[in-house]
Amino acid sequence: MSSNALIQNKDIIIVGQQPWDTEIGSNCKNIALELSKHNRVLYVNSPLDRITLLRHKDSSNVKTRLEVIKGKTNGLIHLQQNLWTYYPDEIIESINWMKHNAVYTFLNKVNNKRFARSIKKAVKQLNFKNYVLFNDNDMFRCFYLKEMLQPALSIYYSRDFMLAVDYWKTHGTTMEPELIAKSDICVANSTYLANYCKQYNNNSFYVGQGCDLDTFTGYNQEKPAPIDIVYIPKPIVGYVGALQSIRLDMDIIKHLAKQRPHLNIVLVGPEDGEFQKSDLHRMPNVHFLGAKNPDLLPAYISAFDVCINPQIVNQVTIGNYPRKIDEYLAMGKPTVATRTEAMSTFANHVYLGENKEDYVRLVDKALSENSECLQQERIKFAGTHTWTNNVAEIYSAIKKVLPTYA
Repeated sequence: MSSNALIQNKDIIIVGQQPWDTEIGSNCKNIALELSKHNRVLYVNSPLDRITLLRHKDSSNVKTRLEVIKGKTNGLIHLQQNLWTYYPDEIIESINWMKHNAVYTFLNKVNNKRFARSIKKAVKQLNFKNYVLFNDNDMFRCFYLKEMLQPALSIYYSRDFMLAVDYWKTHGTTMEPELIAKSDICVANSTYLANYCKQYNNNSFYVGQGCDLDTFTGYNQEKPAPIDIVYIPKPIVGYVGALQSIRLDMDIIKHLAKQRPHLNIVLVGPEDGEFQKSDLHRMPNVHFLGAKNPDLLPAYISAFDVCINPQIVNQVTIGNYPRKIDEYLAMGKPTVATRTEAMSTFANHVYLGENKEDYVRLVDKALSENSECLQQERIKFAGTHTWTNNVAEIYSAIKKVLPTYA
């Protein structure tokens, strides 16, 4: 990143849905690490809510938060240079089930006040000044934080279309557009979500997505394939990831298997109930290999001749940034995927189809024209999707809106 692209020596507070001690990967944690290379960053964990306390009181994560709430330990933890995480010392009430808007609004403001009050304690300990407030897709617990914390700059980060999920619909259909509108800047990891935000705030920008691709780019593809795939005849068309009927189109897989019986379709990942009972299991050229340790996924992708992402297009999936596409491309694999607005970024390197007939035609094409030159182009393109580049785009968005801030 050039010095001109940098914003540095600022104080940044990050709030959002995923706590630092989450067990799954988190965009926001990666962004925090990148931001902290040149700025001081406070990563605030989501506050403990009443229902989580009651349901998971014996979990280590809840016990850690209770120790802080009871005053037995300091919730502010120094992780590394320029980076702290913070466990709030307040409990908030679980209110999303409430349908009465006036009561919900009152109690949500109370929750926000508790959260803001706790954050201010950490801000005081660190002596943060003129800070940026970066909100990772949290439209409820952080709805009033701009007013309550008075940041120099507020940023709303959209990385999923949350309103497609029932939990977020009840109050989110009103609250998220309002939160987007009152934020100084909105940034999104897909063009679909950037355009969604732009309906409510003209200062909305597509900033791309970072990926951790070292496991894939560094994999030695000369190594023997895993034992459960090594005896499956080629050509192999493969998919890695959760097999969920809400996200994947089983009809595409079925049609491809029927139309091209000489191809073997390999699906690597845990299945939901719909996949488990589907007649795909009775097709001789469809192979379910089950869930695998993430470290093993490059070995399976290496064994594929063509990779697929047969995404079903609905509100849950349409705005998602497809990280698995970067993983496929990082290994140079020809890839066929469903055309969506979010996939437009990949149009020059991925075969994009709109229906099951397209998949048959495009898989044939991907097999026939694969070459060393195309493989290297795919690897090079995937390599541009780094967290450094992602954060550089966030800095660029800030400079476009507030050129004097940098």
